Amino acid sequence: MQYHELQVAKQKKTNRVGRGISAGQGKTAGRGTKGQNARAGHSHRAGFEGGQTSLMKRLPKLRGFKSIRPKMENVYTSALNDFANKTADNTSLYEAKLISSPYVRVKIVLNGEITSKVTAIVQGASKGATEAIVKAGGSVTIVEQVKRQKKPVPKK
Repeated sequence: MQYHELQVAKQKKTNRVGRGISAGQGKTAGRGTKGQNARAGHSHRAGFEGGQTSLMKRLPKLRGFKSIRPKMENVYTSALNDFANKTADNTSLYEAKLISSPYVRVKIVLNGEITSKVTAIVQGASKGATEAIVKAGGSVTIVEQVKRQKKPVPKK
């Protein structure tokens, strides 16, 4: 390929505004007439709405973001002593008033001594809690969250 064979796209000519009426973009130079936007050096901060309360001020102020993941409720190992030689699952923990609902996610956390043998069937358990339960002769099984039964839709 030689220099004279190069195919180069033409560069668009820049439009010089404010150079008189015959130039096409004269007088107001495409800025309209008067006002803040017509002036040189005009600018306003991001979100400014001309004095109207801006959107970011109208919205409620929330710290951080809302998580779509449901929160886990903690059950301490010392509370599991009441379930001696029994199974501690969501329904039994709810009946013992250790959790707010049988449909929440439950995690066992090490806090206090566990002396009785317990079979725990929950959604999570800390490493220390698992070791303490196994040491006491029990076992920990991790299962999925208990879902609510969907109500049947009545037919019309």
